[in-house]
Amino acid sequence: MEILSYLYITVSGILIFFLVLPTLNVFFSLFSKEKLKAPAESRSFDFGNIITAYKNVDIAKGLVHSLLRQRHSNHHIYLVADACDVSSWDIEHEKLTLLRPEEPLNLKAKSIIHGIENFVRPHEYITVFDADNLAHPDFLTEINRYANAGFSAIQGQRTAKNLDTVMACADALGEFYKNYIDRVAPYRNGSSAVISGSGMAVEAELYKAYLASPEIEQGKHQWKKMLQEDKILQNFLLRKNTIIAYAWDAICYDEKVTSAGAVETQRSRWLFSYFQNIPNSLGILRRGLLNFSWNQWLFGLVTIAPPMFIMLFTAAALAGLGLFFQPWVSLALAISILLFVGTIFWTLYLSRAPKAVWSAVLAMPSFILRQLKGLMKMGNPNKNFKHTEHSRSVSIDEVLK
Repeated sequence: MEILSYLYITVSGILIFFLVLPTLNVFFSLFSKEKLKAPAESRSFDFGNIITAYKNVDIAKGLVHSLLRQRHSNHHIYLVADACDVSSWDIEHEKLTLLRPEEPLNLKAKSIIHGIENFVRPHEYITVFDADNLAHPDFLTEINRYANAGFSAIQGQRTAKNLDTVMACADALGEFYKNYIDRVAPYRNGSSAVISGSGMAVEAELYKAYLASPEIEQGKHQWKKMLQEDKILQNFLLRKNTIIAYAWDAICYDEKVTSAGAVETQRSRWLFSYFQNIPNSLGILRRGLLNFSWNQWLFGLVTIAPPMFIMLFTAAALAGLGLFFQPWVSLALAISILLFVGTIFWTLYLSRAPKAVWSAVLAMPSFILRQLKGLMKMGNPNKNFKHTEHSRSVSIDEVLK
């Protein structure tokens, strides 16, 4: 019983730490103002924009139009149409190169490599987009501002392009929270923003080095068991102690899932990748301690934090259990849970989340249930992980309204 008591206190202590960490991160971030270095001479960096489309090229039309309307003009677009029917594609422009691989690539990393291999000229930065994204007219202008400040890796703000279903609003709610906890707060506190998977820009040679890394090479043969590309990229950058900046005003609109089935599929894939990535997060945390690097140490803590619903369910169960033999620990867990939930609403307020997102709070139990079902599907990635289908074809003008 004594051993079980010590184990209970230890696990509860770890949970309390990770429940309180987001609140501390947000609190301290409010006192740190971003100060971008002013270059001696401002430059107009050349961006190579890679769009990865899989089985549906038409969904990328809105993104292509939004990139062609960028106020920053020094860029080129590469649309990699993997396993796509391009017969109905009707957009032609001097800034656009449509690429149709002869053989299906079936992997985002391979599509990005294919895009780079077909660059019309050497670019200074590489930006990556999913086909369902849309780019704000000032997206590249903002990214260029951070490039001028000396950042070699920049994550833009991904936000919802559709709030047309309850599930989409619930998905957007989670993203508002994660944007603040995983990106805004760590970056403002002197560490790095977590990579989102699209809407980011990386200095070209650095990005090519990442694509040549052993993890990417091994991943080409792992099919759906491959660690997600965004996690491989952020691990690669943090091992070099590179700071990933977060450009709040570089907005990339992203399609949110609209059905319960899509939630299960997407979250199952994300949860599998989280557990896969735990050794890497621990490694970055260890590097931070050994190198006395605040950037690596805080980033390691942020990325190793358990998924929200797992943490809340476990903490609630332990709080209930502790009432019988560790009431003070149980009380500490209960207070930490309330603080954590309060921080979710705090981040929505700080992010100026729209009313539709706030209204999705009532739908969160159903959304969490779908995540639990997704957790049960992690055992067979090659069978259960399916490509998320996107169908919301809207223009940047419609979203900006």
